[in-house]
Amino acid sequence: MSDTSKNPNDTPEDIAAEEAFAQQAAADADVESDAEVDPVEALKSENAEMKDRVLRTMAEMENLRRRTEKEIRESRQYSVANFARDMLGVGDNLRRALEAISDDARASADEAMRVLIDGVELTEREMINQLEKHGVKKLDPEGERFDPNFHQAMFEVPNTEVPNNTVVQVVQAGYVIGDRVLRPAMVGVSKGGPKERKTDAAQTEPGATIDKTA
Repeated sequence: MSDTSKNPNDTPEDIAAEEAFAQQAAADADVESDAEVDPVEALKSENAEMKDRVLRTMAEMENLRRRTEKEIRESRQYSVANFARDMLGVGDNLRRALEAISDDARASADEAMRVLIDGVELTEREMINQLEKHGVKKLDPEGERFDPNFHQAMFEVPNTEVPNNTVVQVVQAGYVIGDRVLRPAMVGVSKGGPKERKTDAAQTEPGATIDKTA
């Protein structure tokens, strides 16, 4: 940059020469500044930056791999959820048929009737076994503390012998697949008994975060 306090006697050639000298001096200063940068330190800095980028990329790829594996695993596990839910109705009908046969009718049944009863019981057991192979588990919570994540209270039963909100009757069995509720168990809960202990009330079922969207 040229000096603003110019000599009035300077000719245009003198002014141009002074400006050229100033520009050259500035360029020489920049060259000297660049020459002061240690090339080893520059390489170290560049290497550290590249290493950080590689590590970040590897971490992102690992997270992507884990997410993909989880999605594939859940897709396989829950792919039968709708079919399993439909099959629960079939199981309910088998159970109702068996419960409709009184003990006296069973005792007096002829050979053909006993074979039929045994066949229905075998079919029910086999259906439950096949559902379990695909991750579907039956809930039979009688005697357990009522848990709204897994149970649906249908009525209350006066009972002073067990703590409040204890499941004392299962009207309809519930089912879960993985950590998702296929169908909550329909239950009757106790009323009028001693209050739950705080430690019991604070307990949660394994896998307390329940997904009810299955």
